[in-house]
Amino acid sequence: MRIYYFYQYFSTSAGSWGTRVHEFVKEWLENDEQLSVKLITSLYYKSDLTSNRFISTQNIDNISVEVLGIKVNNKDSFIKRIFSFVGFSLFSSIYALFGNYDVAIASSGPITVGLPGLIAKKIRRKKLVFEVRDLWPQGAIELGVIKSSWMIRLARWFELCCYRNADLIITLSPGMRDEVLQKVPKKRVISITNAANIQLFGSPKDFPIQNADEIQQEKYALYAGNIGKVNNVEWMYNSAMLLTRYKSAVKVVIIGDGQLKLELQERKIREGNDNLIFLPLMPKTELVAYIQHALVSLVPLANTPVLETSSPNKLFESLAAAVPVVITTKGWMYDFIVDNEFGYYIDSNKPESLAELLMQIQPISEEQKQRIRNYAEINFDKKNLAKEFITAINEIN
Repeated sequence: MRIYYFYQYFSTSAGSWGTRVHEFVKEWLENDEQLSVKLITSLYYKSDLTSNRFISTQNIDNISVEVLGIKVNNKDSFIKRIFSFVGFSLFSSIYALFGNYDVAIASSGPITVGLPGLIAKKIRRKKLVFEVRDLWPQGAIELGVIKSSWMIRLARWFELCCYRNADLIITLSPGMRDEVLQKVPKKRVISITNAANIQLFGSPKDFPIQNADEIQQEKYALYAGNIGKVNNVEWMYNSAMLLTRYKSAVKVVIIGDGQLKLELQERKIREGNDNLIFLPLMPKTELVAYIQHALVSLVPLANTPVLETSSPNKLFESLAAAVPVVITTKGWMYDFIVDNEFGYYIDSNKPESLAELLMQIQPISEEQKQRIRNYAEINFDKKNLAKEFITAINEIN
């Protein structure tokens, strides 16, 4: 079987981004000598990919990766990002039109990646797997990113086209699956969550000595990810400000980059928010130690219904590292975390609740850590989820 995988944000563990596609495809190739996969991607600023040409063919862990020199950066304006999305979909459509493959996987968002998928299905008569990483365009609509009525109608029409023409739809959470099934109830829609690299995040790492003067082991709450409005960074900032006023030893550590980082850094200095610590983007291989030694891992999202269906990488990586998580949304994550006692739910409108929690809770016991780790090994191991994914593809091919 020959697969073309269209995904605009490809990265390995050497980058500062999710590695689901890299790890899944690597597993597939290691277990099936008859399988070939070509990955078509672009240059995301959090990825470890580089290229000095507009089109370059790279071999990454025996994966054939076609890198298009279209740059994507979360800090760019909405218009500039739209151009990068459309540009990627148009150029990757050339591969869909002329490539040698049996199955196309189009991984969204952005929803524009559906174009090469639809070309593969309608023109080339190939099997189409549509992977729903985010509910586009609903998320952009609820967050006010897309406001024009004609753009909303166009985006929703295109979303339905992608769903209706797919032979298989794979969502990253049960919540997404339920939302998609409401729109196309007769389609085969399954949920395969983000995975965790158990070997990477479960292997003990020493505490980073270079930050020992700012943070202490199990005396900080860690957030690792995009620093933007969607991620409820104002809630984290205000919680850290309260910890500063209470003269607490617990810090809020934010690792990453994004549109609001510079603004928050300036506010931190101006307002004397000493309990907020910023660290730069770092590869997953370095991030592991910071997660493992945290008191809790923060998985905050803005208070909007569509984000209740999200499947954040940091959730699964934190559990693989045996660290409890703090969430701010209801939906499937709330049921999962609260029912299994893997962490805490905090109202995203109440920063004082997070500050009070961080001052009251104690590090969990080794027995509790082992329980979390065991669950992650059984349910979120990349090997098991990769096998589930390729099995579903084989059933439609």
